Amino acid sequence: MLSTSYEVFFEVANCLSFSKASKKLYLTQPAVSKHVKKLEHELGISLFVRQGNVIMLTEAGKKLQEYLHQAKIIQNGIEFDLRVIKKLEEARGMLNVGSSTTISLYILPKIISLVHKKYPNIQIRLLNRNAENVLKALLNREIDLGVIEGDHKISAVSYQYFTDDEVIAVCSIHSPFANRTIQLEDLKQIPLALREQGSGTLAALYQALGHKGLKPKELNVTVKIGGTEALKNFLKEDVCLGFLPRRSVLSELESKTMKEVEIEGLSIYRKFYFIMRQGEGKAGIIREFIKTARLHYNQPL
Repeated sequence: MLSTSYEVFFEVANCLSFSKASKKLYLTQPAVSKHVKKLEHELGISLFVRQGNVIMLTEAGKKLQEYLHQAKIIQNGIEFDLRVIKKLEEARGMLNVGSSTTISLYILPKIISLVHKKYPNIQIRLLNRNAENVLKALLNREIDLGVIEGDHKISAVSYQYFTDDEVIAVCSIHSPFANRTIQLEDLKQIPLALREQGSGTLAALYQALGHKGLKPKELNVTVKIGGTEALKNFLKEDVCLGFLPRRSVLSELESKTMKEVEIEGLSIYRKFYFIMRQGEGKAGIIREFIKTARLHYNQPL
């Protein structure tokens, strides 16, 4: 396991602050400084450089931080797997998951519950952001695992297919479009309420329309709203037509408070992917989380 000095350095490197690291580690600031100086003496090289009141990592510090990221993943995997072998209920650890709105609201709660029941001492934190910001959080190491719409082809990220999702056109039952079949060309005149830029739902819509030769600038977009629930609640009160994941409006369609609208020749499907930082693999609890999700949605392991 990593020595205390390495653990202290790692926290200081992540915070770029001795005082913040001391609070997180429940150590005094002099104790934190002592551990860093001890490590620098052992390695024979400076790990931090001061610029006024700001500290920055040296090249050696950056390299050590990167190695320790890898070491922490291996260490967590060892601790998790060995505890599981000893006794399932003793498995401990933390998993930070980030996912876009649809996945956070309608897919992951069940998966998190299943994992928690199997491993009651595992802490799982869920970060809910749009797909674009989940990617940023992963690259910034704010999360360990992401679940997003689409394969964004970023070389630093590995993608693993999870499941499919359908996006449909919906409106209020009081909307004049509720009982019509709409042509693609109608979308140039019909008032539309859509998700915000960076949303996976919006990206899937634009991609599907692009395949039909319809450009975003040709649409009559009157409202853009951040968040699935906010857009859904707006559509229930307004006459606009909107596009939402089918999973998000199942209860509204069943209770007949919203209506699915057929658009001639248009179907919108997207793929959900697990995303991890390239080269870090699926260790310990990450592996178990993905396995549980795949089994629940009847996907091959």
